[in-house]
Amino acid sequence: MGKSAAAVLADFLEQRARAVRALEAEAEGILHGQGGQAGYAAKMREKALLLADLAGDAQGLVLALEPALSQAAGERLARFSQSAATSLTVGSPFFMSALLYPDDYEQGSPNDLERYVDEVRGWG
Repeated sequence: MGKSAAAVLADFLEQRARAVRALEAEAEGILHGQGGQAGYAAKMREKALLLADLAGDAQGLVLALEPALSQAAGERLARFSQSAATSLTVGSPFFMSALLYPDDYEQGSPNDLERYVDEVRGWG
């Protein structure tokens, strides 16, 4: 038996969440190493671009869900992408670094995308 549409979407989102964490780790390394602020800003831009494309890249997977879940997922992913697109328009590395992290975020906790992966997994 194949994976449910929700499980396939969750796997895709988990892959993106890991890519975001990897970019953030690279950015931190650059900031505290040789790359400085410009290298950090470039990695934050990569993160924002990845998130800005999230809704479009997941569209086929979202459409495979049952209608109510499809609409909810589409709206949620659109919010992630819109925030990222706004950060790119503003051009602020700080704004880009804050994507996926609420004001009350505690270090080591899951970010908003990681929490959403868990929610989507619960649909399966």
